[in-house]
Amino acid sequence: MTVDPAEAPEAAQAVEAPDGTRTARPANAPPAVNVPPRGRGRGPGRLALALLAPGLLALLLTYALPLVWVLRMSLNESGEGGAIRQTFSLATFGHVLGSGHYWNVIGRTVELGVLVTVFTLLVSYPVALFLARTTSRWRGLLIALAVTPLLISSVARTFGWMAILGSQGVINKTLTGAGLIDGPLPLANNLTGVVIASTEIYMPFAILAMISGFGRLDPALEHAAASLGAPRRTVFRRIVLPLTLPGVLTAALLVFVLSLSGYVTPRLIGGGRVFVLATEIYDEAITALDWPVAAVLSVLLLAVFGVVITLYLRAQRALEARFTGPREAGS
Repeated sequence: MTVDPAEAPEAAQAVEAPDGTRTARPANAPPAVNVPPRGRGRGPGRLALALLAPGLLALLLTYALPLVWVLRMSLNESGEGGAIRQTFSLATFGHVLGSGHYWNVIGRTVELGVLVTVFTLLVSYPVALFLARTTSRWRGLLIALAVTPLLISSVARTFGWMAILGSQGVINKTLTGAGLIDGPLPLANNLTGVVIASTEIYMPFAILAMISGFGRLDPALEHAAASLGAPRRTVFRRIVLPLTLPGVLTAALLVFVLSLSGYVTPRLIGGGRVFVLATEIYDEAITALDWPVAAVLSVLLLAVFGVVITLYLRAQRALEARFTGPREAGS
């Protein structure tokens, strides 16, 4: 005698267990779920670890180990003739932090970074805003032209600025020939020339960072504000600027970090008269053969980077809290 499952929903059906035995369960029970044996579900985790291993190994060899070596070197002491005394001491830190020269170098480095960042943002913001808002079919070509200077070495571009800003350069020759100045302007071998050249060199980075961060900018919001009678200044201050600030912050962080670690432009345009941490680290390590001092300066430069990134993250969180509002509880 057979039992129809539709007439007898509680009838038992045979179910085969993983070990081959057959057991009975009600016909209206939910479908059985085959649970894999313990140990078989670790395949994806091992695969992910295997895929990450080459990148982690490269990061360990190219970043972590050199950083550990620099930290270890900063705890050594300098000897005569470039000798290094292997020890665990903070004497080199005390020597560097107790020297007014090195504090001037740190201050000049931060000053250069701030000036370059401010001028780069002021010059790059209108270009990035235009490229982000334009609907022209030439938009791709215009963006390519904006970043074309990256195809040229920064060394070649710096030499070009030396020819432009020098006492016999294009600017001074033109102004002198026009009778506007009596003598050449001091545009090279000083901080002014380094700021001018660095601003142009870092502009493509700032433009790219701003364009990628202008995703929240919606032209419909500007049209809506204009249709309600808001003048252009108010539209820019209340809508455009707040929506583009995340991109501006990203560009500011990128340019500031690049300008802090820049070596070629301060060395060539500065003519050996602009002392920043990058040039000082090179001089201590290569010229003076004082590797512990160079390592300490490198650690201090990393500390400055950490402070800058911390300030950036706090500014980003404050910006998000101001323009998006606090999150609702439970969301």
